[in-house]
Amino acid sequence: MVNAIGNAAAPAVQAKGGFSGPGAGADFETFLRMLTAQLRNQDPLNPMQSTDFAVQLATFAGVEQQAMTNKLLTQMAGQSGAGLAGAASFIGKEARTTAPVWFGNVPLTLDIAPDRMADSVQLIAHDARGREIGREEIGPGTGQIEWYGRDSFDEKLPDGQYSFTIESYSNGTKVATGKVGVYARIVEAELADDGMVLIFQGGGAAPAREITAIRDPR
Repeated sequence: MVNAIGNAAAPAVQAKGGFSGPGAGADFETFLRMLTAQLRNQDPLNPMQSTDFAVQLATFAGVEQQAMTNKLLTQMAGQSGAGLAGAASFIGKEARTTAPVWFGNVPLTLDIAPDRMADSVQLIAHDARGREIGREEIGPGTGQIEWYGRDSFDEKLPDGQYSFTIESYSNGTKVATGKVGVYARIVEAELADDGMVLIFQGGGAAPAREITAIRDPR
């Protein structure tokens, strides 16, 4: 069983690319000035539709979030070479990973990004050995959902390590498959030969270079 977080059930605009470093603030200000100028100079006989305005604001918010994520990931990459002292700032935060993570009594937050052409999307759960242990239709759209770990009889699945994939379908034909990012709390950081490795609550780990987002606990 899954529940959408926010408006995840409807298609959402994703920011293309990302900004990082000192220029990010300037990019945001430029974006806002351009949007303001567009509103001031629009044709009064053909004003901007509310849906178009919402799309541009969603794009702006996505770019801002990506900039903050990039900044945190850049800091993490730099700290790999400097040792573990700086890694303490990441302990207690949540990382988005496609590696198996622990599921117990708390729902997992999944980040869903199916193919844009999909009219049907299935979420597949895998156990620690990578075996499929369940699938469900979640509908098209990009966003975050909560996974409660229930089987087809609405019984809770056993505690353990789980990972996720999605299959995107269009007119009954599978058009894409992909891994699903899931958030897990960081409890430890180790320095391995090939860089920093983050250890997640309940077990499971992933190289820092494979982490795609960092956030405060929810």
